[in-house]
Amino acid sequence: MSQKVLLNSKEVTIILHRLACQLIEKHLDFSETILVGIQPRGVFLAERLKQILENEYMVPEISLGYLDITFFRDDFRRTDKPLEANKTQINFIVEDKKVIFIDDVLFTGRSIRSALTAIQSFGRPSEIELLVLIDRRFSRHLPIQPDYRGRQVDAINGEKVIVSWKENDGEDVVHLVTN
Repeated sequence: MSQKVLLNSKEVTIILHRLACQLIEKHLDFSETILVGIQPRGVFLAERLKQILENEYMVPEISLGYLDITFFRDDFRRTDKPLEANKTQINFIVEDKKVIFIDDVLFTGRSIRSALTAIQSFGRPSEIELLVLIDRRFSRHLPIQPDYRGRQVDAINGEKVIVSWKENDGEDVVHLVTN
């Protein structure tokens, strides 16, 4: 198994600031916009973006929620392992708001399809956008594309993109792993 660094800590930080600036350009004061981190790995990216927007760009009071999609997936019954659900935490009204789904890696698009179904339990957003750190553009099973992307990666099927966050894994780094 070989491992190649796609993004180091400094590059991740630069990309996070670029993504934050792109969000500000489109959403200005975020009064009608909600960030939703897709459990489990999108939560780290969503929290980091919220922190950058509030602390470094002085955007006040951004709503942030976490969405668990475990039982909305089309493949959740196709595994022998017992599934462990994460926690959905959405403590605000989604109805008529602009929702930005945030996930670390966009691969097949199935997680985002599941999130589109799951969010409807909380109301009908006026608009939904997608922000991802890594876009594996040649792997889509569904016609889903990000509105905001940190980096595009042309990984073939046997390769995996692993995103590590300092909050969970001790460092910010993105690896391309080949079996």
